[in-house]
Amino acid sequence: MNAAKDISVSRDAVADPDVREANARAGRAPAADPAEKASLARRPAHTQAAGRSTAHESARAQVAGAATYIDDIPEVRGTLHAAPILSTVAHGKLLGVDITAALAMPGVRDVILARDIPGDPVLGNFSHDEPVFAKDTVQHIGQVIGVVVADTVMQARSAARKVVCKIEALPAVLSVQDALKAESYVLPPVFVKRGDAAAALKKAAHTLHGTLEVGGQEHFYLEGQVAYVVPQEQHQWLVYSSTQHPGEIQHWVSHALGIANHAVRVECRRMGGGFGGKETQSGQMAVWATLAAYKLQCAVKLRMDRDDDFMVTGKRHPFAYEYDVGFDSTGLLTGLKITMAVNCGFSADLSGPVADRAIFHADNAYFLEDVEIASYRCKTNTQSNTAFRGFGGPQGMIVIEAIMGDIARTLGLDPLDVRKRNLYGIGERDVTHYQMKVEDNILDPLLSRLEQTSHYRHRREAISAWNQGSPVIKRGIALTPVKFGISFTATLFNQAGALVHVYTDGSVQVNHGGTEMGQGLNTKVAQIVADELGVPFAQVLATASDTSKVPNASATAASAGTDLNGRAAQYAARNVRDNLAQFVAGLDHCGAGAVRFVCGPDGGEVITPEGTRPFTEVVKLAYANRIQLWSDGFYRTPKIHYDKTTLTGRPFYYFSYGAACTEVAIDTLTGESRVLKVDILHDVGTSINPAIDIGQIEGGFIQGMGWLTTEQLVWNDKGLLTTHAPSTYKIPATGDVPEHFKVDLWPEPNREDNVFGSKAVGEPPLMLAISVYEAMRDAVGAVKTGDQPVVMAAPATAESVLNSVTVAL
Repeated sequence: MNAAKDISVSRDAVADPDVREANARAGRAPAADPAEKASLARRPAHTQAAGRSTAHESARAQVAGAATYIDDIPEVRGTLHAAPILSTVAHGKLLGVDITAALAMPGVRDVILARDIPGDPVLGNFSHDEPVFAKDTVQHIGQVIGVVVADTVMQARSAARKVVCKIEALPAVLSVQDALKAESYVLPPVFVKRGDAAAALKKAAHTLHGTLEVGGQEHFYLEGQVAYVVPQEQHQWLVYSSTQHPGEIQHWVSHALGIANHAVRVECRRMGGGFGGKETQSGQMAVWATLAAYKLQCAVKLRMDRDDDFMVTGKRHPFAYEYDVGFDSTGLLTGLKITMAVNCGFSADLSGPVADRAIFHADNAYFLEDVEIASYRCKTNTQSNTAFRGFGGPQGMIVIEAIMGDIARTLGLDPLDVRKRNLYGIGERDVTHYQMKVEDNILDPLLSRLEQTSHYRHRREAISAWNQGSPVIKRGIALTPVKFGISFTATLFNQAGALVHVYTDGSVQVNHGGTEMGQGLNTKVAQIVADELGVPFAQVLATASDTSKVPNASATAASAGTDLNGRAAQYAARNVRDNLAQFVAGLDHCGAGAVRFVCGPDGGEVITPEGTRPFTEVVKLAYANRIQLWSDGFYRTPKIHYDKTTLTGRPFYYFSYGAACTEVAIDTLTGESRVLKVDILHDVGTSINPAIDIGQIEGGFIQGMGWLTTEQLVWNDKGLLTTHAPSTYKIPATGDVPEHFKVDLWPEPNREDNVFGSKAVGEPPLMLAISVYEAMRDAVGAVKTGDQPVVMAAPATAESVLNSVTVAL
């Protein structure tokens, strides 16, 4: 592998082809886009669309305010609006609900409670442990007891606050420590081990014991949770939902109504962000709105107020860790025991697979020979936590990276050297603690390349010199890797379907089971289909996700959206292409394999040894001869399998890799911090769309940085989330993005047979931001002398940093 072929990409590289065209007409040279050049150089010779930095298919509409989201859909006459009634007690007996005052308010039509559910009063999820509406008990502040339905949004919201709920308070479990003492779990604990960690720790030359707490994270999607339900004829229902999983919405709604799935159609054209928060928890909104529409027999919309959204919906799972690690004088791990206490909230939701993935990623990039991991899935009286970008991977990785930093400080070694000492090998030390062989390992050359391009060694020396002469402002630096497994850990979800239609004018429509949440999935799928048919990208239209077109689709999650849906769409397009190839081969008396579909300067071309025809002409001829011009495609991920009882096997098709070098500064008097420089080298395989991939890397890193620095969730001793608005919950702003923010792409195709040789890019970049946390611990470590680990809770807010500095002093 030639790491010197790495691609440097500036953040202002012009990716939009229309901008490049305007520059050319104005006599200006086009901006360099080396990532696109490298991607095009590695693509198959016939491709024209994939590998290019094509603008997002909705970009123009979004900029113009013309892109339709759920709340933009024109409302049918008689549409009513719903608002939730929230519990004000963390845990208690629900003795009664007085709706008299609410019903007396202007515009109020009805109040929907648990008694109004015609089907199952418990949501139709796998764990079957969460009520649609609270009935006999409430289990967190913000749990929905019912909804008020009124003529307008504000009338409904005002009336919901007039509903009086009589609740007899019960003792509440508000922390994982209390949950562990009470053995309060949403799911049984899970234990995974390899070798004999206890014996290895006894024999270790050095040992450390430590603890760490990492907070949750609010999804803070730009478009809040929303559903709009329109009754159809013959007891059918059309549900517009801002969801990552239309198929689950269909199942949950039919489950609550007690009707068949085929009577419910769910559509989602796009979301204004999801990040995992709309994988399951968009389902509740759709069910609540549908129950109101069912009772009142009219269209109902439920759009959550931002404060209510905070109070009702779950977050990234907070984790508490305790660990014992053994290591030798070079920093090599010789034994490890980790306990993970996962704050799941009041119900299981997706906590099981999230906690499992944290176990799978507790190694990150490192070989763990003698290891024992205990995972406790704690039930607390708080919002039910759910999927969030990384899905447990970040919580698994951060503890092992903290351990690496602790070992380095204890031994007086450079943390990068300790990390490199423990990397997975090739041909040895290459099997994970869950018995999957790491077959596509590029960790060592990738880290070494970033070490060189970021000038890590020189900067570490310069930072050391700075800290010696600066008593107040201290700097730190860290270079950390990422190895992230790609596939749903629930094997059954690794499947996808798609439809491709070619119309008689040569235009193409593709529909697939994935959902567009701004990540560019539809753009990439359209690029893939365009190349498969040999037509211009502009000739392909991707349409809304719709359960009446592609049934039983998996959630758009696990970073597998393009892997699954892109391949399914490719197969569907290939079927149509094969039909056309056989038809043209008959016309020109050649084999179907001799027929080529190529996008030429004037559009799609179909080429045989006898000549060239325009794609549009071939399509018209084929239609006239009754040739099928549409097809479906289906894909299921190969090779994956694992035993859910032992958590062993091959849960992932491949790994995505990356590394980030981050430099920070902290003020030791106030605890304030700033990220100064970020250098990233990330592996996306052969990029289908370099501009979109780079945007995902940048956005993922900044979101991860927010999780570990400013985004602090605080519950008071009554179980009330006190940080429930932008005034108290701080996501990163543009001013937090460092001026030096350099993203490079690793120049190698996926070694597995993935669509276009690409790799997933949605989640892995978030974990690059662990370098921010480690750099801040490095800066705190400069405050004191000695070899004791730096203890600092995450997020590393100003308060957390100052506390850590105080301990250090």
